[in-house]
Amino acid sequence: MIRRLQPDRRPSAGSARPHRRRLIGLIALLVLLPLVGGLSSVPRASGDELSDAIARQKALAARIAAQKKQIVQLNALQADLKVQIASTNTALAGINADLTVVRGRIAKLGDQIAVVKADYLDLVAQLADLDRQLASIQAQEAEKAADLSERRAILANRLRAAYAAERTSLLETILSAGSFADVLTEVGNLMDFSQQDRLLAEQIARDQETLAALRVSVTETRTQTDALRVETARQRKQLADRIGELKSARDELARLEAETARRLAIQRANFNKLARNEAALTRAIQQDQAAQAALKKKIDALVARQRQAGNIPSQYNGTLSWPLAGSITQEFGCTGFPWEPPRGSCAHFHGGIDIAADMYTPIRAAGDGRVLFAGPNPYDPYPKAWIVIIAHSQNLVTWYAHIDNATRPPVVRPGDLVRKGDIIAYVGMTGRTTGPHVHWGVELNDEFVNPRLFL
Repeated sequence: MIRRLQPDRRPSAGSARPHRRRLIGLIALLVLLPLVGGLSSVPRASGDELSDAIARQKALAARIAAQKKQIVQLNALQADLKVQIASTNTALAGINADLTVVRGRIAKLGDQIAVVKADYLDLVAQLADLDRQLASIQAQEAEKAADLSERRAILANRLRAAYAAERTSLLETILSAGSFADVLTEVGNLMDFSQQDRLLAEQIARDQETLAALRVSVTETRTQTDALRVETARQRKQLADRIGELKSARDELARLEAETARRLAIQRANFNKLARNEAALTRAIQQDQAAQAALKKKIDALVARQRQAGNIPSQYNGTLSWPLAGSITQEFGCTGFPWEPPRGSCAHFHGGIDIAADMYTPIRAAGDGRVLFAGPNPYDPYPKAWIVIIAHSQNLVTWYAHIDNATRPPVVRPGDLVRKGDIIAYVGMTGRTTGPHVHWGVELNDEFVNPRLFL
């Protein structure tokens, strides 16, 4: 504190005026004296530290939002994958799965799992990066806390020194100086003292803000890291479950394909015996076509008669069900099996679905209807195929061919009314067949169509 000198109003000696002029000049000098010493002894911090910490907070918030969005998308992928695999397993466990279709679905599921796995691995990588980022922020937080502690200690020492300095007047300090150089040094230190304190206090305030921002980043990063670790573990379990389910589906597909291949091998071996004479095979195919056309004409007449008698409805309301479970050795449509006749652009066309099963397996009505025919095809050459034919409506008829005629002949007769699921016959090998199976045909509006369309 500078004490103001009270002027002596009594007349003074001539020597007092020079002393007074020197004192006024000294006080002016003290006012204009530049700062001495600066802040060289105080730890300085970059002015960008706070803005960098705030920018890191914003970047982390954006990253957390992006991760949450990615996890939502990954959960949707996992859920869809679960549904698709369950549907595929249901199809495989059901009756007479279309193995070609299932094989395509399983291949697609493999691609979906690859996508989910890639997203999961990205989460793992992000988790590792968050761990590294957390360690970096924690180290920066510790360093900033140390800087803040050091600056607080310096300020505390300076405040203690300032308190001590206030107890000695500036004039006493000046008058006690040994030389003018000592005066400059002492006064410069005292004037600079308050400026350093102010700048140091401002720096401490900035340090506190930076440290607070760093601590927020540490808290948010730790929270997000913990949440991501839990989510990553959950996704890993879900992915492992889906991979296991898909493996089960592949194993079941392989089993069904092996069984189908076994039955097809037997049929082809038997067919090769029959087809040694190409001319005879061509004749046999033509005879089968003629016999089927003749029987179909007869069936059309029976349908008209039953419709006129009111024994069958004009339309069928409902769906059909499989007549039996087994291995599908031939689907409806173009086929590579040379036994079948040509149709349209297909060199060989199969007009129904062949369901291979053990001999005497029960065959059931695919839907409610009236039995039109049960017995051997009268137009077939030897050996004759035994067939049951059911009218479900005026325009919907189902055929069940190659049924057994000896050990277990048909259990229905023409005119019988049957319900869906009733046993109508048993698997056999009548007619020209290469193994025990049922040829199931669905005739709609006088044309054979894919039976799967009605299931």
